[in-house]
Amino acid sequence: MPLSHHRLWSALDGLAHRHGLSASALARRAGLDATALNPSKRFGPGVPLRPRWPSTESLNRILEVTGTSLAEFAALADDSPVRIATAPLLGMAQAGPDGFFDDAGLPTGDGWDQTDLPSPRESLFSLRISGDSMVPLYREGDRVLVDRDHTDVRKGDRVVARTRSGETLAKQVDAISAKSVTLGSINPAYPPREISRADIDWMARILWVSQ
Repeated sequence: MPLSHHRLWSALDGLAHRHGLSASALARRAGLDATALNPSKRFGPGVPLRPRWPSTESLNRILEVTGTSLAEFAALADDSPVRIATAPLLGMAQAGPDGFFDDAGLPTGDGWDQTDLPSPRESLFSLRISGDSMVPLYREGDRVLVDRDHTDVRKGDRVVARTRSGETLAKQVDAISAKSVTLGSINPAYPPREISRADIDWMARILWVSQ
């Protein structure tokens, strides 16, 4: 399906949201005028309004500073119905007998319950782990999937938190109250950090890890 004006701008909005940015902040990060991606810039004068498109140079800058491939951006702009991915769900008793697996070691047969896997959406994105504060749970280079819509965090949850100063942390919630959150590390070499809720831009649960 051809890329429409609406779908392209929606993809840019989704890319900004994925990185915890406004459209203006994304434009500034890419070295563009702060108003370049504003809704007021998306149509020209006249009746009916004339659609305006971002230049290929502007789009290339945005993809470069966000580390987004053209294929990933195209996926953001695809408004076709999302197909929910699933994996077979086996009970521990079923996982034992050899008859439940084929020669390749994969589940065989029909009638399994299913586990929903995270499906692509604007609020879902991945982050690459750096450092060793969460070793051995997460190691350098691991990728975690985070959903910005999953903000109902509780004590014990593994989360990604972004502070208003621009710091991004992958931690475990050791304590949480109306005023502050204590973020702990798995590695005992790193002490817990208590952060005021007012200093947290957003915080969301980690859904998946690719190791």
